Amino acid sequence: MFFAIDPPEAARADLSAALEPLRETPGAPRWSAPHRWHLTLLFLGAVPEQRVPRLVAAAAPAVASAPPMTLRLAGGGRFGSLRRPQVAWAGVDGDVVPLTALAARLAAAARSLRLPVEDRPFRAHLTLGRWRPRQPADGSVTDRLAGYRGPTWPVTEVRLLESHLGPAPTYDTVAAWPVGSSHPS
Repeated sequence: MFFAIDPPEAARADLSAALEPLRETPGAPRWSAPHRWHLTLLFLGAVPEQRVPRLVAAAAPAVASAPPMTLRLAGGGRFGSLRRPQVAWAGVDGDVVPLTALAARLAAAARSLRLPVEDRPFRAHLTLGRWRPRQPADGSVTDRLAGYRGPTWPVTEVRLLESHLGPAPTYDTVAAWPVGSSHPS
């Protein structure tokens, strides 16, 4: 289970077009499909079914206190070393400070329910793909996105998603909350 923000279709399409020249580059990662792209605010893994209603209730005020935000996908990078890259990502520009604060409030809400939360700082990014272990990898592929700046877009909602793994992974929305609705425009 995880909390996420979905970039709108126009932002996804723009980034997908920017990635087109990189898709067949030798050593490129296995790219994920644009319809699966999202900004993960907090990954929780498996949440016991009986705790889900309390998680939903605890997340509501965390999201309600978020101000309106505008973001854009910009730049690119990797997690892992240049020689052994693991994850290709696009960066995020715009209202990253309130986005980071929102992620921290969601983590605090999860911790208050004694759910395990990773103890590393939130880093706003959108996962574009993954390199396969023990396959030829060129970690510099995402460096070619350094100058990329996508269109700006307003954050409209945060979703709590449950993932179903398999050959064609899917996500089910458990709950969703509007962003910025409790703040005057």
